[in-house]
Amino acid sequence: MYGKKVKLRVLFIFLLLISVILSIFLILKSLEENVVYFLSPTEIKNLSEVKNNKIRIGGMVKNKSIMINSDKITFVITDFKNEINVIYFGSVPNLFSEGKGVVAEGFLKDRNFLIAEKILAKHDENYMPPEVTEALEAK
Repeated sequence: MYGKKVKLRVLFIFLLLISVILSIFLILKSLEENVVYFLSPTEIKNLSEVKNNKIRIGGMVKNKSIMINSDKITFVITDFKNEINVIYFGSVPNLFSEGKGVVAEGFLKDRNFLIAEKILAKHDENYMPPEVTEALEAK
């Protein structure tokens, strides 16, 4: 019914489609372990269970909450409803200060405490990370 050329083209298109689907699946599977979820303090308080996955918490640095010791910095992230205590070992960005937007990336120990590996601060007076803006507007 169909010629040899048509059958070869259909087979080629089928194999190409299968290889594209397989490639996309493998790429997404390899990225799965590197995905970091963003949550606000209120969303963390509402979690059913605390998993030991890397997450990002965003909000505002609570006024008068920053305490700097020789090698660690502790502060509180708030979304004006709930708060999360954060401990960070290392140097923070120059723009990190009280009352400003911040995103801390690290591991939750419980619903009230985060050990941060990375601190992301805003860039200028008007900038706030989009995730923080959306979370604050939703509240």
